[in-house]
Amino acid sequence: MDIYQILITYNPMWSWREIFCFGVVAALTLFVLIRAVCHGRVQKVQAIALMLFLTFLAIVFESTVFTRTTITRQVELVPLWSWHAIIRYHDMELLKEDLLNCVLLFPAGILLPFIVNQRIRPKVAFFVGFLISLGIESCQLIFARGLFEWDDMIHNALGCMFGCLLVDGVWRCCQKVKFG
Repeated sequence: MDIYQILITYNPMWSWREIFCFGVVAALTLFVLIRAVCHGRVQKVQAIALMLFLTFLAIVFESTVFTRTTITRQVELVPLWSWHAIIRYHDMELLKEDLLNCVLLFPAGILLPFIVNQRIRPKVAFFVGFLISLGIESCQLIFARGLFEWDDMIHNALGCMFGCLLVDGVWRCCQKVKFG
């Protein structure tokens, strides 16, 4: 399944209620951020990154929780079970799913340093990604919209961490060129 197919499959059209709810939250957030920028509490870059982050999270939760159909609650509590299946049975679809789970929160990791306007340590980025993923997995469990599993949380957290590491690497390269 290519990326376009994944986007079409897991991101169906939003209902008018979903659009309205997101619009209200986005408008309120934008209002608060504009006031914060005007009063000098946050920089413009931080406000833009926070709006992008909110939009990104809405899309992620929409595709991983709210547009999925209700199923029987499923739980997989064995950490790294998917890697056992990949190695033992050479399950390439499961490998692709694990890699896509790493990619899922990569953009969040890229935005985090801009939101706080400083470098973020890898373990902090991992923890933030883990918390976001815990929210997704908990919603999937509560609303019976997917498999609750540790593997997704680990892979999502790794993706968030890798996004932060990329930004950190780019910042370091830019500093070397600037001061070099």
